[in-house]
Amino acid sequence: MVKFSKEDFEIWSDFRSNPKTTLSTIEYELICKLHSEYYKHRFYKPCTCSPKTIKGWIKDLNILWDNGN
Repeated sequence: MVKFSKEDFEIWSDFRSNPKTTLSTIEYELICKLHSEYYKHRFYKPCTCSPKTIKGWIKDLNILWDNGN
């Protein structure tokens, strides 16, 4: 089972504690970085014109967060 490192768990906890409908550039970069690291794929930034991918990545990262650190 893959789990967040302690540092990434805390960072993701901060992200989750502030729900919103839009992402800042820093938050977008964070999601892309964490997803590529924990889901073992090349780092890339999906097009912001269609939020489907990034929303899916947020759900994936939330699953890791639910697993604890």
